[in-house]
Parts: sequence; structure tokens; C-alpha cells
Amino acid sequence: MNIGIFTDTYYPQINGVVTSINLLEKELTRRGHNVYIFTSTDPNADLEAEKGSVFRFPSLPFIFFPERRLAVAGLFTLSRLVNRLDIDVIHTHTEFSLGMMGIFAAKKHDLPIVHTYHTMYEDYLHYIGNGKFVTPATVRKASRSYCNRMDKTIVPSEKVKTVLENYGIRSEIRVIPTGTDFSQFEPQKQQLREVKQLKAELGITEGPVLLSIGRLSQEKNIEAILQAMPAILKEHPAAKLVIVGDGPIKKQLAELAGILQIEGSIVFTGAVPWQEVNKFYQLGDLFISASTSETQGLTLAEAIASKTTVVAKADPSLDTLVVDGESGFVYPSDDALAGAVINALSDEVYLKRMAVAAFEKSQFLSVASFGDSVIDVYREVAAEKAQVKLYPEAAKHTSRRRWMRSLFMLGK
Repeated sequence: MNIGIFTDTYYPQINGVVTSINLLEKELTRRGHNVYIFTSTDPNADLEAEKGSVFRFPSLPFIFFPERRLAVAGLFTLSRLVNRLDIDVIHTHTEFSLGMMGIFAAKKHDLPIVHTYHTMYEDYLHYIGNGKFVTPATVRKASRSYCNRMDKTIVPSEKVKTVLENYGIRSEIRVIPTGTDFSQFEPQKQQLREVKQLKAELGITEGPVLLSIGRLSQEKNIEAILQAMPAILKEHPAAKLVIVGDGPIKKQLAELAGILQIEGSIVFTGAVPWQEVNKFYQLGDLFISASTSETQGLTLAEAIASKTTVVAKADPSLDTLVVDGESGFVYPSDDALAGAVINALSDEVYLKRMAVAAFEKSQFLSVASFGDSVIDVYREVAAEKAQVKLYPEAAKHTSRRRWMRSLFMLGK
């Protein structure tokens, strides 16, 4: 199949949406499908390396979120590309500029369209006028309007499915967790020297290493981890908290560490290239998450794939991944975080056994399983669209060759 993926965010940006798209793109390509990325311009993009597979449209930074860009032109160019590339299925990963362009292309060329809903927008309203201009009701209405134009909507967890159902979305919602590339994160013997060197570079000589990886932003609740550190340090004075990532509240977090007088126990690494992040997972004795804004929790899955035990705040998105006392430690509220970490560090043998149990439990998140499920959705929407086109009055905007190939691809 020729698959068009529409997204406002793509490499060289680093975030959960980009990770999900990259894994899907690689898996679909491995299976012989042609994947084309339609995205916004980025001044840091390697245009030569992308040539022929990534198509970028003129864009401007989003005023409330300058790290993200929104396309501002290109519908005519898009239409010609969709026709020339003979796209079979459109898969959008944003509800904004490229998402609307995906809807335009699907309607104009009478193509099936699928959407993945990645973000719990109600947790991000503080970025837009400090939550004064866009309300939760606006989010619900916009999400409903967008997803109801889809043939099917993919969500990464039951948590998100429930939210969208409560929004009043009528299109079929399919739960498909984003896969994890276990080969990327599984500990390798040759990495031991690199991890040892990394510890030296970060000034870590002894004591347990606590790890946080992700964007440094309000919704990730990293402040709660810092607030828990004084109590943790009373029990484990040599402990270090390594915070991997960058974001708008990095300065505030560093200031908070100073106020708490724990700056000597905190290491800020800044942003790390995705291909190097596996070494940081190997560095940690515990991976800590205090966020409840996740749709799935990709970093938790990556930690588990690295056989690093997880301590996470209770959230429905984690129900199938982290079970308290079996495949990790779950705490109910921020004031219980320190106790959960201290408890986790009390038995090293139990900690390692739990890491193995979590790894075995997480195998349903393989990239192959992810690919199988998404391809099933593509086949279903292609077949449904082809069935409609069997009626002459529904076949005005496409060729017989395209829908015949869609039927043929169902068996591939």
C-alpha cells in the first residue's frame, strides 16, 4: 500500500508522537509498504536525506508553543503529490494544520482516512493564554468535530478511548498501543563500558540512580519528584536523580532544587538524541514518573524494555503495563512518592526480579504487534471504501485501478 502519514511534528523534533510515527514508518516499510510523510518545514531538517519520502509544507512556529510549527500553505502542491504518489490510505497524527490538510486530501481524492489521537489536550491548556482562551469544552468540541470525520480513530489506551467516547465521538475507536523497539533498549554486554563512562561523565560514583526522561514541562509533574528527594536522601544520602530532557520549565526545576538544597544530588543532562537514550535507561536503578497526562507512557515502556524497574503515579493509561508489586511500583499521590521509592530500593534482589517480570509482561507492546494492528485498520478502511465504490454514484473521484488495488492488498 501507499500510505500517507500527516503530522505537524517530525524529525528532527523529539517527542512521543515522533517516536510513534518513526516506529510505525519503519515497520510498514519493512513489510514492503511505501510510506510518505507530509509535515511542516523545520530549519534543522536534513532535506537531502528526506528527499522522496518526506514532504514539508511552509510553516510558522505556533504562537503559544514555538517548539511546534503549523503549516500555512500548500494545498495545491499536496493534491498533486497525493495523486502522483497514488496514496491508498491517509493516516493523520495531528488535529491541527497537517491534520486538516489530510482531511482535505482524503475528501478531494475520495480516500480512506484514519487518525491517531495522541494527546490529552485538556492537560495542556495552560500553554494557550494560561488556560483562559481555550476551555475544556472547546477541546471536547474540536476533538469531536475532527474525529467524527474519520473512518476509524486509533488511540493508544483504554483511558483515551473512554475520554473520546465521553466527548461524543461516533467513528469507530480502536485501541492500539504504540509499539516499543525492544532491540533498541534491551541491555547489551557491550554497553556496560559505555554506561560506566556515562556515570563518570555525570559525576556519579556511588549510590542508587533515579531516572526521569521526558520533556521538562508542567504537565509532566517533575516538581513532585524533586519535592520527594529530601526524604529519599535521608534514607539514601548518595542517591542521584538524573533528569534527561529539555523544556520550558528547566530553569524553574533547577531553582526548585536550589531551594530544597538538593542541587548536589540532581543532574540535568539536557536533550539527548533518541539513538543514545538507551544508555541513560541502563544508567538507572529506578525510572520515576509523576505524570498523569500520558495517553500511554512511552518512556515507561522503554524503561521496562531496558529492564529498569518503574515507579509510577497511578493512572488508567498504565493499568495494562505496571501492576503494583508485580511489574513495578504504583503510588496514589505525590506525597506517597518518596515512600514508594524508598520501599523499591529496600530489596535489590526483589527489584531485579520485578524488572524481569515487567519485561516479560510487556511483550504485547512489540513493534511487530503494533504494525499488525495498524495494517488491519488500513485494510478495513480500504475495503470499506472499495465496497462503497462498487456503486457507480460513489465512484466519481477515484479510478477503478486504485480501489481494485486496495482490495488486492487485503491479502498481502
